[in-house]
Amino acid sequence: MSTREVSLPVASQPSVDAFVALAQRAESLGYDRAWLPETWGRDVVTMLATIAARTDEIGIGPSIMPVYSRSPALIAQTAATLQEVSQGRFRLGLGPSGPLVIENWHGVPFVRPLRYTRETIEIVTRILSGEEVTYNGELFDLSGFRLRCDSPEPRPRIDAAGMAPKSVELAGRFADGWHALMLTPDGFRDRLDDLQRGAELGGRDPDAVRTTLSLTCCALDDGERARKLVRQHIVFYVGSMGTFYRDSIARQGYEETAHEIYDRWQNGDREGAMNAMSDDLLDQLAVAGTPSAARDRIETFAALDGVDALSVSFPRAGKRDDIDATLDTLAPE
Repeated sequence: MSTREVSLPVASQPSVDAFVALAQRAESLGYDRAWLPETWGRDVVTMLATIAARTDEIGIGPSIMPVYSRSPALIAQTAATLQEVSQGRFRLGLGPSGPLVIENWHGVPFVRPLRYTRETIEIVTRILSGEEVTYNGELFDLSGFRLRCDSPEPRPRIDAAGMAPKSVELAGRFADGWHALMLTPDGFRDRLDDLQRGAELGGRDPDAVRTTLSLTCCALDDGERARKLVRQHIVFYVGSMGTFYRDSIARQGYEETAHEIYDRWQNGDREGAMNAMSDDLLDQLAVAGTPSAARDRIETFAALDGVDALSVSFPRAGKRDDIDATLDTLAPE
């Protein structure tokens, strides 16, 4: 039985208080955790600390914190502090993000993303255990330091984000969980094999690696508007946010569609890119339509073997009323 979580929107929120209000609403509706991505708006650490201070029970976590934007030691210090201020409600989501964000925004070379993520997870895990850390990796060398504060109890669990086979295998081998996104049911099953292989390579029980599947969702009385908002969202990511989303869609059996969306978007044909996405593909990747249709569709994903949590996320052009309606409709029963 999967739990129901929420990924707070990165857009359409005018203030920190608006984000906090969404997290409070999700808490009152019974959502288990509020995730918050970090892109190039408000920083995720300040946001999560504020949400932790103004909520009582809902879990919190970044989805994801890019590993290139902070040193592993600072990530560990941050995780320890957020676990303390949230009184044990913090879970850490890590991943490389992509070259568009890392190079164009942070100004850091996007090199060896798998190795960078692996070493970061290994270092953060050891620091959070409270031990004195000496680490000799291919990218990082640390010597003789440990946290000056008590190590957090319980230790914050670490999820690694991934869409490609090797990144998902890495999550199974080194992380406590896998944060999955933009996957069809068949695509999720394929990547679950990679996750299990990674766990076995790491000498771990595959069932102990937690899976969180993030779904773009919109449930409105105007079902066609809901579907248009979600279609716009997916097409934007496939068409403009580098190659990872395009490659993921292609890998799942939609290669021609993925390349058509990308090519049309890059050529400025936004309408053509939208039209290239079929209703079938939309329903395979997301939850969009009337409230009753959306409730039925999300249960299809919830029934997938291997899904421990579903994270309800929102289309980037959705307004506050759209988000509230979707939160209410898809709340756990």
